Amino acid sequence: MECYSSDSCDSDNREQKTLDFSGQLMETLRLSSELKSIVDEKDCADNYEIILLYNNRLNTLPVTLNRFSNLKILDVSNNRLTALPDVFKNSSITSLIAKHNQLTNESLPKSFQSIKNSLRELNLSGNQLNFFPEQVLELTALKYLYLGGNSIVNIPKDIWKLNSLQILSLGGNQILEVPESVGHLTSLQALVLSDNLIEQLPPSIANLNQLRSLLIHKNRLKTLPTQIIKLKCLTELSLRDNPLVVRFVKDMTLQPPSLLELAGRTLKLHDIPIQRGDVPHTLLNYLNAAQCCVNPKCKGVFFDNRVEHIKFVDFCGKYRIPLLQYLCSSKCITGSWESRETETNPHPHMMRKVLLG
Repeated sequence: MECYSSDSCDSDNREQKTLDFSGQLMETLRLSSELKSIVDEKDCADNYEIILLYNNRLNTLPVTLNRFSNLKILDVSNNRLTALPDVFKNSSITSLIAKHNQLTNESLPKSFQSIKNSLRELNLSGNQLNFFPEQVLELTALKYLYLGGNSIVNIPKDIWKLNSLQILSLGGNQILEVPESVGHLTSLQALVLSDNLIEQLPPSIANLNQLRSLLIHKNRLKTLPTQIIKLKCLTELSLRDNPLVVRFVKDMTLQPPSLLELAGRTLKLHDIPIQRGDVPHTLLNYLNAAQCCVNPKCKGVFFDNRVEHIKFVDFCGKYRIPLLQYLCSSKCITGSWESRETETNPHPHMMRKVLLG
């Protein structure tokens, strides 16, 4: 056992103290004895705000934990927990980390009512949950929820009740559908839905105006809602291992730019003057249809087949910025490309990282 902030159990010491029993291969009976000694003999349980019990052999948690009235962080990861009893009555716990155990939906507390106003982080990743725990919806102050690496098949429609969430991690499950109500989680900064069975995202995802990271790789997505372009804070989007990316790669392989487009790009990039009468009017109209790459650092151009035909777009042969035109062709973007040429940064909210593979 280590008390990181102090070498004693002085009850007047206001420093945060950590009770560290991690990595000691401890079973429940021995832990119960150790905690009982601290509570009954040393009488310093109130001093501890952090208790670390990860990497042991615990199959349940001793009720003695209920005596640590100032407990804020409890980490019981990497044990053998088959039950998570309600030992947090009258607790001010803010973080409960119980990842990589053997917890099922039936082995969770029936209610989190006693900690619903205090808990900010709940991590139940890597357990044996097969559906979203409904009692978690009681935790209305929750900011960080990690449920990845289970066998969860659903996201409840009442997910909107967790409207304080900043991180929602549900990767590595068996989720088929994302409900519209996810769009009510307007405080979300990171949404992890990777490695599921999701075929489409709801348009309401555009309401997540604080979202910075959206990880949806390893799903069954064939398209994305055009509304996603409204996510102005989004800086990271992971799309790899989805049918829409496979289709993009196939289209890029089988349908490269035509000689006409390559020639047109060359004329535009080198600003070669073409007068009316020099070429047939159809070619002149084609050249006049050139559009500026949305990348503000790129001076290149692209033509219709790069937008309408492939859509997941290598805009002008110089930069590959896949998202914008895949979701939304140039017809859907307000304002003309000609006016945008004069702007120093036509898309200041353009996401900076798109992960395709």
